[in-house]
Amino acid sequence: MDSLKLIWHRITHWEYWPFWLIYYPMFPVWLYYSIKARSIFFFNAANPGMKNGGMAMISKMDIYNMIPPQFIPKTVFVAKNEDAAVVLERILEAGIGFPFIAKPDIGMKAFGVEKIHNKDEFQKYVHWTPSHFLVQELIPYQKEVGIFYVRKPEEAHGKITGVVSKEFLTITGDGQSSMMELIKHNPRSHLQLKVLEQKFGNQLLNVLDEGEKFILVPYGSHTRGAKFVDISHQINKDLVNTIDGICSQMKGFHYGRLDVLYNTFEELCEGKNFSIIEVNGAGGEATHIYDPQHSLFWAWREVTRHWGMLCDISIVNKKAGHTYLSFRDGRAMLKQTGVLQAQLKF
Repeated sequence: MDSLKLIWHRITHWEYWPFWLIYYPMFPVWLYYSIKARSIFFFNAANPGMKNGGMAMISKMDIYNMIPPQFIPKTVFVAKNEDAAVVLERILEAGIGFPFIAKPDIGMKAFGVEKIHNKDEFQKYVHWTPSHFLVQELIPYQKEVGIFYVRKPEEAHGKITGVVSKEFLTITGDGQSSMMELIKHNPRSHLQLKVLEQKFGNQLLNVLDEGEKFILVPYGSHTRGAKFVDISHQINKDLVNTIDGICSQMKGFHYGRLDVLYNTFEELCEGKNFSIIEVNGAGGEATHIYDPQHSLFWAWREVTRHWGMLCDISIVNKKAGHTYLSFRDGRAMLKQTGVLQAQLKF
């Protein structure tokens, strides 16, 4: 696929548009809810148990500490500038072996998330990372969903407002084409080519056997090539009970998205064989909007619906004594977020 066709594909498929282009037209909607809540940074009160309501600049370790431990991977916190050899010994003592996952303690959009296979790769990651980070055991499940959960403060039980299935960026061999050729054949993977070249190098010249699948990016991140498919129609009573049972144990959590690795959807609904790898609070998107089948106008309606719930929850919690962010603190948070994003991109 030549560069002009690739550019046209990005223009005609809104899921690839930059974040600001999708959300800036919605500023009047946010302004309406800000007037209703009497603060532009009302989201801080939505999740009192999370820093900044979970909008940004929150430690992932702090969030993991909110979740019942049986539902999360084994996790080790590593402070910036710790000695790699000493840290690795601590990781192994915690029962985490190679390969494992390393990711920034305060991160976004899967930037800086890497699968570490050996000591040398770990040494490079420690040298690269600009901040504290986490090491987690590799979860064996190959399927991932994002589940959006909402619970009003005055209600005992919450609800699921959307579920997205995340298909990892993958190529399938034909016995003739190189991995590079297969990547260029699909716009979704072609858009990731620069990063993939840095990661795989000459390996992209290899030819996969016919029918052989190769996962290029084993993370359910849209910014790193995953395809998002809206499966909200599969929401059922058992799934709601499972997720509500977990979230109700998380003190001060009312609104956000859980990213979950699982074995089968049936087992997930039954509360078996799954692991929560992320919880995003007020800053969590209802990512089922990025299904290619959805129009931008449909997505805007869905975002508006969720912002309305976010606003209502924040107002109730404000009346109960929780605070909004001041304008000064809100601006500082946004500035810090911009700096962090620039550091994590590589």
